[in-house]
Amino acid sequence: MVTIIYSPAFLDHATGRFHPECPARLQSAIAVLRAAPWSARLQWQTPTPPSDRDALAWVRALHAPEYVERVRAIAAGGGGRLDADTPVSARSYDVALLAVAAWLDGVDRVLVSRQPAFVLARPPGHHAERETGMGFCLFSNAAIAARYALTQPHIERVAVLDWDVHHGNGTQALVADCSRIAYCSLHQSPAYPFTGSDDKRCDDNNVLNVPLPAGSTSDIYRQTFDDRVVPFLQAFAPNLLIVSAGYDAHRDDPLASMLLRPEDYSFFTERCLDLTPKLLFGLEGGYDLDGLAQSIFATIAPCLGASISTP
Repeated sequence: MVTIIYSPAFLDHATGRFHPECPARLQSAIAVLRAAPWSARLQWQTPTPPSDRDALAWVRALHAPEYVERVRAIAAGGGGRLDADTPVSARSYDVALLAVAAWLDGVDRVLVSRQPAFVLARPPGHHAERETGMGFCLFSNAAIAARYALTQPHIERVAVLDWDVHHGNGTQALVADCSRIAYCSLHQSPAYPFTGSDDKRCDDNNVLNVPLPAGSTSDIYRQTFDDRVVPFLQAFAPNLLIVSAGYDAHRDDPLASMLLRPEDYSFFTERCLDLTPKLLFGLEGGYDLDGLAQSIFATIAPCLGASISTP
């Protein structure tokens, strides 16, 4: 069984007619998952209301209060922008808090069931820094989830694996000072946000960045995953592995220049399952609708011991 944490409210974060981070991303993924031959083995879960999860307190613990208030005020005023790429609509503040609650629910679900869960939420979060959002992201979902997980019984170490094509500058900035959290990113370089220098491990040896050149193929990614990512995570030995699951390294994605196929995400997932069954996936990027949906399908299938042949 794999739990999918989703709410139709995630469609209410309005980004504009031509913005790549759009509600159709979730709708396309849901259509493919509902049609999957193993769909009966998916458990759909609605996120807990943010007030019941104390989501705002967790957001304020990692983000500057002035920034959180700025997002709230923009939404309350009918909407606006944090920057040219990052819109805030009238519902965005509430939806972003719901996304945080969903990621916290995901941590709880994985720790109780000891089985993977997938948070199918938006807006994404891995570019959001302490004092500002950017790159389509409002609040740093993965970093908040990692910090929260450390407050749970028997959780001593948490790792965040970021396979989005863009470096998760916000996640790294918000967890790198904690020796009990490891952050690992493999990403296109040079590319937005132009951070994530090679092998930046920090004082506690808990950060690994693996920049890859544009045009990197499946073979390059898979070899790099086995040679660098897996040994780093094995050495850290996390009690929980959180995956910032972006799918913009897909060969058809309009915002990047990598050459991955859906089956590559199945490969990554299999390697993660070899490390631990306590896997929490949370959606980040991925802007070709079909490529995104098929790649999510290919991520979930190995968690069920199923074929990655898509419907």
